[in-house]
Amino acid sequence: MDLKDIQNLIKFVAKSGASEVKLEMEDIKITIKTGSDKTETTIVQQAPLGIPQMPLGATSGNLPTETINVETASKDENSKYIEIKSPIIGTFYRKPSPDKPVFVEVGDTVNKDTVVCIVEAMKLFNEIESEVSGKIVKILVEDGTPVEFGQPLFLVDPS
Repeated sequence: MDLKDIQNLIKFVAKSGASEVKLEMEDIKITIKTGSDKTETTIVQQAPLGIPQMPLGATSGNLPTETINVETASKDENSKYIEIKSPIIGTFYRKPSPDKPVFVEVGDTVNKDTVVCIVEAMKLFNEIESEVSGKIVKILVEDGTPVEFGQPLFLVDPS
């Protein structure tokens, strides 16, 4: 796991709202704790024998603060938009099937009850409908990625 993967993991955990995440693989252990004001990351990596080990925690010490500042700035910019949130935990899909076109793109106008995506949970494919009318401004989740309950999926401009 490289530094970029660790940064992406920290961003994902910060967005998910989880208070603590522990990840253990064969050669690395990562614990990420989030609180109301700060995010704390502990990284322990075992180096191959004969190679001096440099602690990753020292190189990524400033990452959590930067992540929180970036999120705060983007929330201020997006405050005029309405979020379409996931009503369930599952896997987010933008298309009804791999060979079909996506439900909505940025710039598309949606009405109440317009299907915007599918969230698959336990082999059940749930169509997610827009609860607001407006124009899709931003798609917040990559196709095929896991989503949490209440996680924002789309930003809609209601005007």
